[in-house]
Parts: sequence; C-alpha cells; structure tokens
Amino acid sequence: MLLTIDSGNTNIVFAVFDGDEVRGEWRSSTTTERTADEFGVWLTLLLGTADIKPDDIDAAIVATVVPANVFTLKTLCRRYFKCEPLVVGEPNVELGLEIRLDHPEEVGADRLVNAVAAHARYEGPLIVIDFGTATTFDAIAANGDYLGGAIAPGINLSLEALHMAAAKLPRIAIGRPTEVIGKGTVSAMKSGVYWGYVGLIESLCRRISNELGAPATTVATGGLAPLFAEATDVIHHLDQDLTLRGLLEIHRRNV
Repeated sequence: MLLTIDSGNTNIVFAVFDGDEVRGEWRSSTTTERTADEFGVWLTLLLGTADIKPDDIDAAIVATVVPANVFTLKTLCRRYFKCEPLVVGEPNVELGLEIRLDHPEEVGADRLVNAVAAHARYEGPLIVIDFGTATTFDAIAANGDYLGGAIAPGINLSLEALHMAAAKLPRIAIGRPTEVIGKGTVSAMKSGVYWGYVGLIESLCRRISNELGAPATTVATGGLAPLFAEATDVIHHLDQDLTLRGLLEIHRRNV
C-alpha cells in the first residue's frame, strides 16, 4: 500500500492507496510544531479505523508547500512505516513533464502534482483551478508540459481581509447568495465576495484559454471547488481527489 501526503498551507491530507483504491483519507491542520511522533500516533490510530496496519504500508510520497514540514514528514515515514518517502521537488523524483518557466524551482509542489494528474486524466490543453489557502490557476499544454498560471488570494483570505480592514464589516461565512443585489450588509458582502470570485474565475479562464490559443478543459479541485463549480460553466470537471491521484501517478513513474 502507498501512503500519500499532501501538505498544504492550511491542511495536511494523508491517504492510503491499495492499487487504485483509496482505502482511507484523513486531514490534519498544518503546523510546523507537530512532531513526527505526534503525527505517527494520530495516524496509526486512524489507520486502524480502516483496518490498515502500519506494516501494510510499503511506500510513501510527499508533496509539501511548507518546507519546514519536510523533515518531520520524512521522519514519520521512516520511523512508523519503515520506508524512505519520495518528495516531490527533490532531484531524484521524475515528474514526466517539462516545467516551461523562467525559474522552475519556484513552482509549488502541489501545482506540479495537479498538472501530472490532470494530464493523466483529461485530454487537451488544461486549466487546473485549486481552491486552497490561495486559489491557483495552472495552464498545462496538450502534451502535459507545465506552462505557468496565476495565483489569487483564497476566498477565505479575502473574507478575513474584508473583516479585518473595515471596522463595520462583520466576519461572515462563504455561501452562494440567491441574489446579486444584497439587501443588507451581510448579504451585500456575501454577494460581492461570491459573485466577484465567480467573475475572477471566468475572466482568468477566458484569458488563459486565449493565451493558450485553443479552448482549454478546466478542472477544479480543493475544498471550496464544489461551491464554485455549480455557479459557472467555465468549469468542466470537479475532481476532489486530483492532488492525491497525482501523487499516485508520480510514485508509479518512479518505481
């Protein structure tokens, strides 16, 4: 079985694959203070709920955008699962794509993993939108090469900034308003943030497609992807497991 670890800025997702089947998936908040032993005890207990023993894990792969977590996650894999993990971004890990950027080392591991998964699962030029702490838009060529993209503030960051910067605006939860014209402060905030974000998505997807020179298939992933996928027809596929599937694909390319 393969342990995949996707360490983002807000959450770390652990998943176990048995072939193509996801046997279990768990989330933890991202913190650089948590030790390998704390992760190990927590994860071992959760594996038991899926009837998985630590000895069942014989390989691991890690993608992280938090460099301080690399040592901890490597130690976790070595100490509790007796395996040396692959780490996306390290020189020995082959992705199977060309990164066509001025500074390839600047690209977040999660964006490259998404590109690998999207090219493996869908055809043609692609746009991948990942709704995380930041919302990223990634352009992938028809042959799978990573072309770059755009990074926007995540929706929850936008909401928090609005509340913090304006004394009379409350903290609100994101949701899809039924009307664009809000009849009060809260409804106006919800409308501006939600429908404004939909406009951001539609505009960036259109502009990226224009630069690609061909219609692109758009794939959405990340926690808030379902909320926005239902609001616009520029999103063609909703794929919540895209990053984990990318880790599985990269592992297969390196064994």
